Amino acid sequence: MLHACYGAGALCSPLVATQFSQIDHWSFHYLASLGMAVLNVIILTLTFRFRLLSECLALIGQAQGDTSINNRSNFRQILSLRSVHVLGFFALMYAGVEVSIGGWITTYLIDVRGAGPSAGYTTSGFFGGIMIGRVALLWLNKKIGERRVLYLYVALAMGLEFVVWFVPSFIGGAVAVSLVGVFLGPMYPIMISRTSQVVPRWLLSGCIGWISGFGQAGSAVLPFVTGAIASKTGIRTVQPLLISLMAMFPILWALVPNSPQRID
Repeated sequence: MLHACYGAGALCSPLVATQFSQIDHWSFHYLASLGMAVLNVIILTLTFRFRLLSECLALIGQAQGDTSINNRSNFRQILSLRSVHVLGFFALMYAGVEVSIGGWITTYLIDVRGAGPSAGYTTSGFFGGIMIGRVALLWLNKKIGERRVLYLYVALAMGLEFVVWFVPSFIGGAVAVSLVGVFLGPMYPIMISRTSQVVPRWLLSGCIGWISGFGQAGSAVLPFVTGAIASKTGIRTVQPLLISLMAMFPILWALVPNSPQRID
């Protein structure tokens, strides 16, 4: 549900931005973003009240954990886990693909498919698909198994990207992009779930922070690289590039261990 709420927020933002883009003072959109950021800070402050991690865990009846398993710091223990680095690169690729699609699909549909300004709503459809996929496909994750079902989602998402690439239809491309969002959506929560299964519990928050940091790097670097390549070779190269990045998902996922990794 937490990750689905992210999809809901990402769905609303393009709707608002598209409306602002059609008026003279389009820069007022940043006032809406600023208001949401201030509201977010207020909510986080009221929720955690500047408490430490140990205090938050104590409130829900959990101990912080025994960190005396060896004399190294938690950070060095995290860096010694191969699974954390594999999952980090998976997060980097995933976030890069997600943000690249959300950021470039409108330009692609306008320049290649001849769509109008309403193509901006396609981004909302994509993130709406992410929100729906993270909730509606929970039963399928449980039925098939999180490790195996991710391969299915990758295959379906790549197939739909081929539809966007080769089918010369704005409507068809918009629908396909929304469905790509549906199948990309569950991947990040599945990755976080797998992290909780393969890393020591007392290192979980630090490992998730490290992996999420890789994801944020991917969301910054890969869309920039995508844009640089598109400006050099044309916007049509976006789709084969995205498919190539998606092809890394199953390779990295196969490298994630099935059982918790011991710290020597």
